[in-house]
Amino acid sequence: MVETDLVTVYKQVESRVNLKDGGNVMSTFLSLCCTLLSAVAAEPTGAALPRLQPVVENQEDVYEFQPADNGAGPMWCHGSTCLVRIRNDVFASGIETLEHQKPLNNCRWMLFKRNQNRWELQCKDAAGRTREPSPIVGFQDGRLFLSVNPTLTKPGTYAGPARPRILQFNASDPKRPVQTILPKWNDTPQFTEHSYRSFAADGVNNELILFQNIGYTHSEWAYRDAHGKWTANGKLPWPWGDQYDKPQPIRVCYPTVMLQHRAVHFCGVSDIMEPYLKWREFKHKLTGRHWDYDFRRLFYTWSDDITTGKFHKWVEIASRDKTAGNIFPCDLWIGPDGRVHVLWTERALDVRLRKEFFPDARQSNALNYAILRDGKLLSKRSLVLASENGARLIASAARFQVAPENRLLVFYYVSGTDADGKAVSENRILALSNDGTPGKSVRVPLERPFTSFFTATVRGGSPPSKTVELLGLRRGSQNTISYAKVRMW
Repeated sequence: MVETDLVTVYKQVESRVNLKDGGNVMSTFLSLCCTLLSAVAAEPTGAALPRLQPVVENQEDVYEFQPADNGAGPMWCHGSTCLVRIRNDVFASGIETLEHQKPLNNCRWMLFKRNQNRWELQCKDAAGRTREPSPIVGFQDGRLFLSVNPTLTKPGTYAGPARPRILQFNASDPKRPVQTILPKWNDTPQFTEHSYRSFAADGVNNELILFQNIGYTHSEWAYRDAHGKWTANGKLPWPWGDQYDKPQPIRVCYPTVMLQHRAVHFCGVSDIMEPYLKWREFKHKLTGRHWDYDFRRLFYTWSDDITTGKFHKWVEIASRDKTAGNIFPCDLWIGPDGRVHVLWTERALDVRLRKEFFPDARQSNALNYAILRDGKLLSKRSLVLASENGARLIASAARFQVAPENRLLVFYYVSGTDADGKAVSENRILALSNDGTPGKSVRVPLERPFTSFFTATVRGGSPPSKTVELLGLRRGSQNTISYAKVRMW
């Protein structure tokens, strides 16, 4: 590649410089060679893409649950994780529905540990009630943390205030009495059972951060340093939607959050009542509901150093606002070079509205991937794309897997029909080069594919690994949470 470019450069120089003055030709040629080689050296090269040969090492059920009918479920905390690895141990948090309690706060947390190829319940909440699952993070020094949001209301109360806290466990003996940690906020936020919280950890530097939403205005956040002190907290105001019929803050939910060397990166989706009156009225005629939520705009912000309390201006990475489509964040990772890798699913339009409002629009479903640096978009592409009159395979869930040497993989679920019309429902994985070019996807030979899942992610403090660990729902098992371990090469 480089040799071909050098030949091209020399021919171009030779054609433009007086051939009688050979020294000038060579001088110009060498100068341009240096420029070319500098450009090549500046590009991230890295190692060649690994040849993926996934081997399934474990497939097993962890626990069963009953639907709580409270608007949440075991996979509700999508952007965080309920699975973490600490050295040789792996833990999962779960949610149990309380049979004799009324929604919304009719659940309690559970903690499991995998021992000798089977999952054992270590402990569960003995007195508290909550609505949402409890994400976990871990430090590689042996500490495990569980984010909980117990209600302050009496049984039978539909909704009300809650008080978030963090429970610290000893990974070597999680049945020992836990330590309760109260995050330090900058005032007295009015937390409720709808926390939409995000829990992330820097597992190498032993630091963590918790975000928790307050209504439709902002997210409260609290940062705990390596010394166990809450040294920073603040408010993250939502981006402003001045283009709507009624200008308003754009609540951002289901974010993927990463904490690394005190830098914090936050990427989530808009989650507000349908902001366009004509669409809201049309939907009301279809559904009879006076409400419908918008998940159409993907926003990103970051703090270079969270101890300063400062975040950069919001960046809109993607939008399907013009055709009432749908976007959902999947994952985020910060490479050692400072580039931000973002993964999300995107549906082009709401077909119910097409005939009336955008008849020429065409439907598509994509798993999209972008790279940013300092808030600027460097590249964006679809890893999986289904479209009308085209491919029919739809990716509906995806996670990054960070392998040793900062190799980046994408694990996802795909369903639909292939080019021959054959039904497809499977998990696949592909590798990404340093410039974001995807390699060939490979089917993961699980007995039953995971349709929705968490992973033991570095964002939760787990170490990089060439083994993907999954916790979630498998096809055909609606009320069972399962685990799998897949070695990639």
